[in-house]
Amino acid sequence: MKNIVIFGASGQLGSCFKQIAENEGRTDIYFPGETEANILDEEALKNIFEAQRPTYAINCAAYTAVDKAEDDYETADKVNKVGAANLAKFCAEYGSTLIHVSTDFVFEGNAPTPRTEDDIAAPINAYGQTKLDGELAISSVLEKYFILRTSWLYSEYGNNFVKTMLKFGAEREQLTIIADQVGTPTYGIDLAYAIMEIINTESTAYGLYHYSNEGVASWYDFAKAIFDLSETHVKTLPIPTSAYKTRAVRPAYSVMDKSKIKNVLNIEIPYWRDSLAICINRLKNN
Repeated sequence: MKNIVIFGASGQLGSCFKQIAENEGRTDIYFPGETEANILDEEALKNIFEAQRPTYAINCAAYTAVDKAEDDYETADKVNKVGAANLAKFCAEYGSTLIHVSTDFVFEGNAPTPRTEDDIAAPINAYGQTKLDGELAISSVLEKYFILRTSWLYSEYGNNFVKTMLKFGAEREQLTIIADQVGTPTYGIDLAYAIMEIINTESTAYGLYHYSNEGVASWYDFAKAIFDLSETHVKTLPIPTSAYKTRAVRPAYSVMDKSKIKNVLNIEIPYWRDSLAICINRLKNN
């Protein structure tokens, strides 16, 4: 029997794992509370690892406030780098496999082709740098790890672009959305299922992988699809990045190549708009 511990269980991706566990009636996944499993508290981590002896530790805990990270680098660095390093250390000590979620924001975003795992990472914001440092911290002390970089994560849970657009679409007559930043929306349930597939097959093809849904979209395309699928009637206008100043610089093009995860781990990846339709339908029914 595998024993799986989810760190960051109360967050968006952690909630997706809870949904899967409920759907499948799984009893091998443990969802500790934040205090019990604080990745910055080494004593708490030791207690968890000692008690649970996890076969797999899944790290969904992250500092994801991209703009705030510019002014609170210390906190972002602690959570995204030090926390990841702590988990890697205990995984090494207890023989656990670590599955860690990273980001497309490790890339500069100035190349017009999808990024592979072998491409050089060069973050252009604090968040991206702390996530890259977390990746490096894991790979420096642990052999049994899977790092999955993902992008534009959304789901029925937590705060995300889909839920924000549905809220604004219901309140406003007109919205302006950035049209020159391109990436791929990723449904959290799809990512969680991909991670469970790695566990279920007991793969030992450790290393770095890219996972997002299939296809390419701008934030404008993403918003239009949200409104179309939810039958929300709001005028939506495309604008350039230069018209919407943010504290952190974003990559202009952060589409990731998923050939490795499909070929090595045999992961099937849904098209982004198909998954978005499922999510919106679930939000409407709930």
